[in-house]
Amino acid sequence: MENNDIKISTNSLELFYGDIHALKNINVEIEERKVTALIGPSGCGKSTFLKTLNRMNDLIPSVRITGDVYLDNLNVYKQYDIVELRKRVGMVFQKPNPFPMSVYDNIAYGPRIHGIKAKNKLDEAVEKSLRNAALWDEVKDRLKQNALGLSGGQQQRLCIARVLAVEPEVVLMDEPTSALDPISTLKIEDLIDDLKEKYTIVIVTHNMQQAGRISDKTAFFLHGEVVEFDSTEKIFSMPTDKRTEDYITGRFG
Repeated sequence: MENNDIKISTNSLELFYGDIHALKNINVEIEERKVTALIGPSGCGKSTFLKTLNRMNDLIPSVRITGDVYLDNLNVYKQYDIVELRKRVGMVFQKPNPFPMSVYDNIAYGPRIHGIKAKNKLDEAVEKSLRNAALWDEVKDRLKQNALGLSGGQQQRLCIARVLAVEPEVVLMDEPTSALDPISTLKIEDLIDDLKEKYTIVIVTHNMQQAGRISDKTAFFLHGEVVEFDSTEKIFSMPTDKRTEDYITGRFG
């Protein structure tokens, strides 16, 4: 598969919370094994859009969605079983949310749900996922300890490892470093850079410098619309829309 193949695409995607029109005519193509950043002021639809990609909005009763979301050219809302979809499209949230159980059981949770029972297979999945999340060396002697005893930055990498354990293809991240200190933030950014060799990553960030550092493509959201979507370099150096330029240079938002 070519590196620049389209992994996710949306076609005329619209989303309503009751009467509120939260997403308007979203047409984007997200490339495989690239980092796509979603930027824009609070309440502009970034997180809502992110959640349409693995149907997290299905949990909200007042939501109505029209248009299409495709993963590998199959319609996410019509052609995927939701369990299968969420295995392929994992999600990391703003605040670390480890389960109140051991480090080991946090990671083994997903593989067990998907039918892996053999201890050697689980051991392998736990070590591999923690290594992929750059956490193994820090926790390998603490696997039986409660995950809530880890630092905030370690907890967030644990949550990333937990997503990786079910071997997804896409990892969605909703402001994964906003609750972390600068050193932990840098570790997560380095990690994202490593992960894109294997995974397609879509990240919502409020931090413009972060978007500039880690992403290949950037989408600028405003009032539920995508104003501009291009290579990060172009968005930050030569945006074509005045509103993008105003946001990036700090004139509003």
